[in-house]
Amino acid sequence: MPLRKYGVLKGTAIARRLGAGPSPHYQVRIIDQTADHRIAVNVSSKLPPSDLQYLVDEQFQHPITEELKNLRLGFTPLPGGPGGPALDYIRGNLFLPDHMKSLPPTVPGPDNDLNEKLDHYFQRTMAAENAFVYAFGEPWGPEGIKDKYFGFLPGQGIHDIHMNQGNHPSFADQDGVWQDGGVLLHFPEDGQWVGIFLKFQSQSWHTDDVTGHTLIPHVPVREGLVRIVAALVNDARTPERETITLLNTSPETVSLQGWALLDKQEHKLPLSGDLAPGATRLLPVAKPLELSNQGGLITLLDDKGMKVDGVSYVKAQVREPGWTLVF
Repeated sequence: MPLRKYGVLKGTAIARRLGAGPSPHYQVRIIDQTADHRIAVNVSSKLPPSDLQYLVDEQFQHPITEELKNLRLGFTPLPGGPGGPALDYIRGNLFLPDHMKSLPPTVPGPDNDLNEKLDHYFQRTMAAENAFVYAFGEPWGPEGIKDKYFGFLPGQGIHDIHMNQGNHPSFADQDGVWQDGGVLLHFPEDGQWVGIFLKFQSQSWHTDDVTGHTLIPHVPVREGLVRIVAALVNDARTPERETITLLNTSPETVSLQGWALLDKQEHKLPLSGDLAPGATRLLPVAKPLELSNQGGLITLLDDKGMKVDGVSYVKAQVREPGWTLVF
């Protein structure tokens, strides 16, 4: 079953503690207008290999940021599912999987472990005026005791701030889709968003669309075999004739029979035909697929339903009518 309760905490960071001990978590004290919270960010895994995979995107752009800016301070439950601000590392097209790197929690020397990577960004957040933290995960509390790290009462906070699907069988009861954890930092004065994403090496990149359990494909999935390289999302003609451009990056012909394109709401457009080595194909967008001028997602699935590629775009990237957006 998925997490009992999933959502996002919006607030201001005022203190932090580095992760240490047998189950280290980087701890941050977050305040909203009425209460204190603690977010506990894993910096090591209980299962081998213990080093987490992480990605920091210092120029994070995604349609969810517009929705997040309008949230009230404090914890907001998220129902999950496509189209909203919930995180899904696979279906949300937040980043490319091969951009994640493994890093130990603590290593002698400067700026070479996960504790220090997190600390760099949270120190900046605490020093910046009007910066906000958005922590996604599962809440706990309020408890009838003081917080054991920062001493505020009642103790409460957010944990599971990492990928929450494709788990090792011993943690498969926590699997679910559209319930991944992570941290987004917003610096309004700079117009900057920083995305921090964490994953255990024991977790899978291919999961069931309903349960979030690990899928083992019959044929190895080759992410990026075919890429989504461009899209015309704002056509000047009437009726609009929007398009998506695919590129076969491989030296072999790829059959698109049974493949599909998905939009932000997971509407599906079936594909067919062959794509020659190194060739591109301009595909007309047809119902039920929809590309919004306000930002969106485009995902490419193979004939087994496995994700091959995915992109996102925001309103600011959409140019005047007739211009093609390049990814």
